[in-house]
Amino acid sequence: MENYKLPLGEYIEFFFDWLVDVAAGFFDAMSVSLEWLITSSTDVLLWLPPALFIVFLGGFALWLHRSWSLLVFVVISMLLIWNLGYWQEMMQTLSLVLYATLLCVLLGLPIGIYAAHHPWMYTILRPILDLMQTVPPFVYLIPTLTLFGLGVVPGLISTIIFAIAAPVRLTYLGISEVPKEMVEAGQSFGATRSQILWRIELPAAASNIAAGITQCIMLSLSMVVIAALVGADGLGKPVVRALNTVDIASGFEAGLAIVLLAIVLDRLFKQPETVK
Repeated sequence: MENYKLPLGEYIEFFFDWLVDVAAGFFDAMSVSLEWLITSSTDVLLWLPPALFIVFLGGFALWLHRSWSLLVFVVISMLLIWNLGYWQEMMQTLSLVLYATLLCVLLGLPIGIYAAHHPWMYTILRPILDLMQTVPPFVYLIPTLTLFGLGVVPGLISTIIFAIAAPVRLTYLGISEVPKEMVEAGQSFGATRSQILWRIELPAAASNIAAGITQCIMLSLSMVVIAALVGADGLGKPVVRALNTVDIASGFEAGLAIVLLAIVLDRLFKQPETVK
């Protein structure tokens, strides 16, 4: 069978080589712009004193969810990460995750809404989304590294590819499950398609959309260590460093910081009524 092997890999490599030759300037500009955005956001977060950031985050959690237990958990988690010496790495990871989530939402929500209104679109999207979630993330790093070079940007792009399926799927699911009676009632009152979308469908699908955003955050955090392999700063770097040196203590502390940040973001971005 080796004599009849399809040169699929060679075709893909040829395509990316052609892409680099044709659009190298575009990818370089995109890489510089995204890296500047993430670095600037990290600098702003690091400019805030850790104590002030913890107070602000705790106050935001209390205002959003009216939960004193959540307030205590957020404050203790942030204080522990600060005490362990991973504050700067946490802010770098936070910037990466927030930008990845923001871009996933900006791209995923319109795609999910369009797919819900045009079933043929979701028929095409479904195998693509399955492929994006099942292909090992390391495979994403190869072409993104070729197009964008070392740094935070290939990690960001790979994270988006891996995480965007969640908001697309759950937005599609939420819009598709809106009762037809509600839509027909809006139409009977003369509502336009945009009014039906903003006043009926999106509010009715809010819980699914919120779940998609939360899943997107968790999937983005799961890529932190992998993104560190291509030069992305953050909590993934000490984990990779600990793995290379078999440093159990540092690996456990950095891993604990990732877990605490993931739980804090998960609780913050859940719908208020779902937080106990």
